[in-house]
Order: sequence, then C-alpha cells, then structure tokens
Amino acid sequence: MRAMYKGVIYVATGPDYRDLALQSARSLRQVEPGLPIDLFTDAPDAVPRGVFDAVHPIETPHRRSKLDCMGLTRFERTLYLDCDTLITAPLGDLFHLLDRFEMALAHDVRRASDLIREGFEQVTPYAFPQMNSGVVLYRRSERVLDFLRDWARRFAEAGVTRDQVILKDMLWQGDLAFYVLPPEFNLRRLTVLDAWEPEDAIPTILHSHRLMDHMCDGGVRLSGVEDLVEAERRALTEEWRRAGGHDTGAIGRFLRRKG
Repeated sequence: MRAMYKGVIYVATGPDYRDLALQSARSLRQVEPGLPIDLFTDAPDAVPRGVFDAVHPIETPHRRSKLDCMGLTRFERTLYLDCDTLITAPLGDLFHLLDRFEMALAHDVRRASDLIREGFEQVTPYAFPQMNSGVVLYRRSERVLDFLRDWARRFAEAGVTRDQVILKDMLWQGDLAFYVLPPEFNLRRLTVLDAWEPEDAIPTILHSHRLMDHMCDGGVRLSGVEDLVEAERRALTEEWRRAGGHDTGAIGRFLRRKG
C-alpha cells in the first residue's frame, strides 16, 4: 500500500477494544472528516465498513500488540491513539510538530507515584517521569522505525507489564528528538477543565480509563463527553476520600504541607 502523508492509527484486539476504537474513530471523523484512519486488529472481518480507511490484520495478538503495529504504519506522519480516547476538536497543525521533532507525546499523570517514577534500568530525575504511550505522534523515518522496533524487542525481553517503563529508559538514554505535548492533546484528568480559564487551551484529545469501566463488573458504558466528565468527577472525589483529603483536595493538602 502506497505511503500517505499523514493519518491516525488504532490498535484493538478483542471485541471490547474494537468497539472503543470505533467510538473514538467516529469522534475523530466528526472533527477531521478528511483525515485517513487505519485500524490494526485481530479480527478484521468483524469491523464494520465506513469508519476506517484500511483495516490491517494482527497475526499474533498480545496485550501490547500496539508495539508491533506502530512501525507498520503506511503514513509518513502518524498519530497513534489508544482506544479509550475521544476527539473533541480539530487537530489543527499538530502534525507540523514533526517538521522539527521525530516524536511527540505527553507526560503521564500520577507523577508523584512510584508507578510512574519507575524505569527498567534507569533512575531519572523527578522532572523526567514516564511518558504516556496512549497518544504518540511520530515520523516514519528509519531512526524512528528502529526506535519502535527496539521498544518492542526490549519490552518483550524485559518481562514487564507496562510498556512505558521501557519507553522512559529509551528516551532518557537515547538521542531521539522528542517533544512533550501540552495536556490538551492527551487530557488524562478531565476534572482540570473546571479550573481552566476561557483562553487557557482547547481540549482536543480526551483520554480516560472511565471509557473502559463497562468492561469491568458493574461498570457503566460511557460515550458522551458530559457523562465522561461527571464520571471523572466522581472518581476524583472517591480517590481523595480514600487518601483522607476529600474536603479540600490537592490545594488543601499543599497548603497543609506548606504550613
């Protein structure tokens, strides 16, 4: 298949993730109707027509099949999106970042936690946490394709469960020219929107595990942005309650620490 200039790819194995990929791709179609979208999946025949421009088979699926598929993109400039995303605004000139950088991705959240501080071999400063691998913009160059192949290989050899642990080491050790995306392009904490002022930013790519809640026992299927934001608010309240600071949240905890 002839390489195209730019496009978006999803990787989905199993019916639940294919359903989420369809939902995300449809939200992308509404704001970027002309942007090509591809899907890599283990059951191409199960994908309805009319949403994706191309559907590619995954021959040997596993829980991190995205590492095998990212380098197979047919686009010169690719935006990889996890399935638990919703796109709420046009991407604008996002792909132009690749005029200057080889890759772009956002910091992960929970940066004060050991989970996101973790590397496989490398210990890095606090200000260099893991990058979230659910939204990745990258060139289809030999350097980047080698990086992606090495990421997949090192992940398989390490025996870890989270690919971001390996990615953190590689970005710290290597010389890949990467850019840290502003949070609106990988918005993991939707509740921050309550604090944003009108000209702060344009929420563009929402990325929430709440979109997968229905895949767990008793979880509710979410599709609309309003329902998603309310679910995020409830989850935030519950998390602060468990942490013993539900009355004042992060600001109260910060002020108590300063005092």
